[in-house]
Amino acid sequence: MSNMKVTATPATEQSSFFGNLRHKLPKDTGIFIVMVGIALIFELAGWYVRDQSFLMNTNRLILIVLQVAIIGVIAVGVTQVIITTGIDLSSGSVIALTAVVAASLAQTSDSLSPMFPSLVNMPAVVPIGAGIGVGLLCGLVNGVLITRTGIPPFIATLGMMVSARGLAQYYTQGNPISFLSDGFTSIGQGAMPVIIFLVVALVFHIALKHTRYGKYVYAIGGNMTSAKVSGINVNKYLVIVYTIAGALSGLAGVVLAARVSSGQSSMGMAYELDAIAAAVIGGSSLMGGVGRITGTLIGAVILGLIKSGFTFVGVDAYVQDIIKGIIIVAAVSIDMHRNRKKR
Repeated sequence: MSNMKVTATPATEQSSFFGNLRHKLPKDTGIFIVMVGIALIFELAGWYVRDQSFLMNTNRLILIVLQVAIIGVIAVGVTQVIITTGIDLSSGSVIALTAVVAASLAQTSDSLSPMFPSLVNMPAVVPIGAGIGVGLLCGLVNGVLITRTGIPPFIATLGMMVSARGLAQYYTQGNPISFLSDGFTSIGQGAMPVIIFLVVALVFHIALKHTRYGKYVYAIGGNMTSAKVSGINVNKYLVIVYTIAGALSGLAGVVLAARVSSGQSSMGMAYELDAIAAAVIGGSSLMGGVGRITGTLIGAVILGLIKSGFTFVGVDAYVQDIIKGIIIVAAVSIDMHRNRKKR
């Protein structure tokens, strides 16, 4: 038999080059390019519609970053839930409940009608800890319901969404809670919300990528049956994931109350949808086993850009909701198509 020599054609060499390049680039490069493209589109639209820059306005960029910070903290927890093939619809309502609880313990003696007259002028750590603790408890209840009763995550967290909002309204009787201490409100002022978000994102990026916890979370999302067979205590880690998501919603509620210097039962409306959208846009798969905190961070920024950009060019708020819905459906459709191709 004669030796056959295979000669690479220009077409195969080009294909190999781009294939190698794609593997060498960071995994979130594609979604980052989308983010830059959206920003440039609004920049051009700004000059065309309003004859001014969208990106060169410092106040607008600060507002976008602050909006992203609150949603981003929730989205970090929601991303971990989605990786396990779960869903959390309760985070927006948990924000409201934790915000009013934290605010009620952060009131000063200047308040005309404090909720707890004997508990005014408390150290800031008390309302902060109480708010995060309430969120943690809500997440723990979600996790226990899902693992112990077999209730689907959609139903369990939907029940928590309704219950937490009702509790917030009952707790406040529909009245806002104000006159909060400077020590408490300081965590919501200036760059502090952004710092909190970045620290949370960094901690859980490391946890998912470099710890046993992250390895098990991805294993559960990839194939829950195989994870059980391999000896992973699936129920334990699912409870941990939902508890973390609840605690992060609590943290977001505390920061939001501190930022606006008030606690209201109407806070956090539809925040859970924005958090889920940020995670899915950032590459998390609703089929489970796929998701990165870095992608979620970029997804949150994209949502902030879209919301601020449409407001800037004068798009009606109702139309913005329609477009946001289309974006969410498109992101999920792309994810489903990608999973079908893999199978």
